[in-house]
Amino acid sequence: MRTLSLLDKVLTEIDQSLRVVHATAPTTERPNPAAEMPETAPLNEDERVLVAKLMRINHAGEVSAQGLYRGQALTAKREDIREQMERSAMEENDHLNWTEKRLHELGGRKSLLNPLFYWGSFTIGAVAGKIGDKWSLGFVKETEDQVIKHLEEHINRLPPHALSDMAILQKMKADEQHHADIAMQSGGAKLPFLARKLLMPLLSKVMTKSTYYV
Repeated sequence: MRTLSLLDKVLTEIDQSLRVVHATAPTTERPNPAAEMPETAPLNEDERVLVAKLMRINHAGEVSAQGLYRGQALTAKREDIREQMERSAMEENDHLNWTEKRLHELGGRKSLLNPLFYWGSFTIGAVAGKIGDKWSLGFVKETEDQVIKHLEEHINRLPPHALSDMAILQKMKADEQHHADIAMQSGGAKLPFLARKLLMPLLSKVMTKSTYYV
């Protein structure tokens, strides 16, 4: 197998970013959780607008997750950690496609900030991986904790008859918890207090608030 040069790796990541933001990224081909949901009463206009905005936030979150995992995989020291990051990225791509499909059905649009979210997260992930695998894995845990928190908030805000949206978010929540758990099982370190209690919640709030409108 040919060893990839730095240029090869850069071009691969540019290609991946374009797939995530503008096309369809590779997935695990897991079925969409909304596919088996029964027909329910349609959303009224206010409900449709609300759910579309929530799905836009979740879609942007998955774009960020792609950047984060790809950056961490690029600079991971251990091969098993690199493979774990790449597998998690594939599963996040499932979420990306599920939320994009639902956004289309709702007549919504993707966030205009997605390229910024992708490359900002990629940079953070690459730096975390460079610092060390245990800190990179710890960063995954704290990131997923923030994602789970806002998914729970979104689930509680959904109209009770938005069963398709509920099914998607519930499955996403279960996957994010799995990613957090395996990160710690693989040797993740608990991040310092300021990072866990101030920096991570602040970054999450900035992303969700801006994406709700943009």
